Amino acid sequence: MNFFRDTGLIFWSQLRANLRDPRWVIIGLTQPVLYLVLFGPLVKGIAGSLGAGADPWKILTPALVIQVGLFGAMFAGFGIVMELRSGVIERQRVTPAARGALLMGRVLKDMTVLIVQALVLVGVAMAAFGLRPDPLGLAASVVLIAVMAAGLASASYALGLWARSEDTLASVLNTIAVPLMLLSGILLPMTVGPAWLQNLAKANPFSHTVSAARDLFRGDFTTNEVYLGSALTVIVALALMTLGARSFARENA
Repeated sequence: MNFFRDTGLIFWSQLRANLRDPRWVIIGLTQPVLYLVLFGPLVKGIAGSLGAGADPWKILTPALVIQVGLFGAMFAGFGIVMELRSGVIERQRVTPAARGALLMGRVLKDMTVLIVQALVLVGVAMAAFGLRPDPLGLAASVVLIAVMAAGLASASYALGLWARSEDTLASVLNTIAVPLMLLSGILLPMTVGPAWLQNLAKANPFSHTVSAARDLFRGDFTTNEVYLGSALTVIVALALMTLGARSFARENA
């Protein structure tokens, strides 16, 4: 029970910090909304080449939600670098709090922020562009993306504990984040690309997360991509969370 209590305490502490200064949450949501407004009409213009009856907003919106999760979670490590510098981590080391709770509380905060951002983004798409996702599929896709974000945030915290510097962390994350985004089919389905690019994208597990989220948005719950994308997302998230937990355990030993 101490683990859950400690996780809750860390979660509320981290969430209150975001509520006191929500600028980064708003900034993180601004770019996907701009993509929705400015890039959406372009996707609409090529909807015919994406398949008969393809809804451009059901293609773009879930991918932009993943973009929010991808960048928001991957750059969560900057917060841990600031906490290291300010002595927050050092003070937490001398408490009896469960070491795993120090990570899980932060990860739950990141998942909560992502879910709120996702619902706002989907709300904008519904109000402004007539998006009508399957309700159950919307819920399932948001959960799937939140699981993805949990793994990425854990890895980012581990990198932050290792780097201990914003400059080093930024270099590493930018090197990783941009190829992940480009090869995930966030802006356009990879099916419109050449065969070599499609094959390269298949090696990126998050491209399957994007495909699964798109299928779920449409209410297609039994496609191969839903099964494959969901399984890969959970496996990768568990692996990254294990990495993050071990990094916290070493830091706070």
